[in-house]
Amino acid sequence: MTHSDAQLEKAWSSRLAPYRRASNARAFVELALTMGLFLASWGLSWAAYTYVGLLASLLAAVPAGALMVRLFILQHDCGHGSLFKSRKMNHWVGRVLGVFTMTPYDSWRDSHARHHAGSGNLHTRGFGDIDTMTVSEYIQSNRWEKFKYRLYRHPVVLFGLGPAYMFFLRHRVPLALVKDRTIWVSTMLTNLAIAVAFLIMMYWVGIAAFLWIHLPMVLVGGSIGMWLFYVQHQFDDTLWDAPPDWDRDVAALHGSSYYDLPKPLMWLSGNIGIHHVHHLSSRIPFHQLPKVLRDFPELKKLGRITFWQSLRTIRLALWCEQERRLVSFREARLLRSA
Repeated sequence: MTHSDAQLEKAWSSRLAPYRRASNARAFVELALTMGLFLASWGLSWAAYTYVGLLASLLAAVPAGALMVRLFILQHDCGHGSLFKSRKMNHWVGRVLGVFTMTPYDSWRDSHARHHAGSGNLHTRGFGDIDTMTVSEYIQSNRWEKFKYRLYRHPVVLFGLGPAYMFFLRHRVPLALVKDRTIWVSTMLTNLAIAVAFLIMMYWVGIAAFLWIHLPMVLVGGSIGMWLFYVQHQFDDTLWDAPPDWDRDVAALHGSSYYDLPKPLMWLSGNIGIHHVHHLSSRIPFHQLPKVLRDFPELKKLGRITFWQSLRTIRLALWCEQERRLVSFREARLLRSA
């Protein structure tokens, strides 16, 4: 990274300042629309379970899980203070949404803020992101550490077991933040609200029906969310650096992808695929991100990957400091041999 690169990206940050305007009216519309569709899809899944069959109910859980992701994006914007104009409104709406997304707001907001503060910095890995080793770190690891890392990076674990662990255990008991009393209490209150909501729903539709309907939604939503987060930073042309070469604005724009999905999927994912712009200016509301691309089409060329291209990122696992790119385990072996 050169000094001129850093200056250029900081200029981008100032050019995007006019888009950092929250709209209460738009926030309420998006909130009502998304929540209404989510509740309707839950009702559809229950109707399918009751009148059609178990398989139909599972199929209905897919759109419901996708809408749960969109609810999370609203919660995500609350965490950045970009959904509503009021800081207090953002926080309380975010906490309520955390009951529906099973994501404790204050705990998540703390780790996500650390992620934004050090994204692309090799010295601050491990906060709110996908664990990523460098090739040299992997080579120097013992067999047990290599086994654990390869297991962690396996698609079944990363996009299947991982989300289940995240939603049913890690979010429920955030041990890393146990010393922060405020966050701990907030998390426990979220857990209590979730438990009360679950008991009410079990009483209403029955225990078996609730578990068959709701748990697949959570798992589908979690897997979609994990995939989106993975693709946002784990792609061929991503950027990692160590201080003093690391620069926040350069890392934001070049270390985050533009996941160019079809419009329906972009809507369901709350435009979070326009991730390079989001990292460059996190106070821009999610519904403003497409307007940024329309006004500055040159940003469409940075870090752009399509859905089919994104499938190839699954093989990426290690950051090669010499090649300055992510590589697969196989490529790492070849590099070591060379």
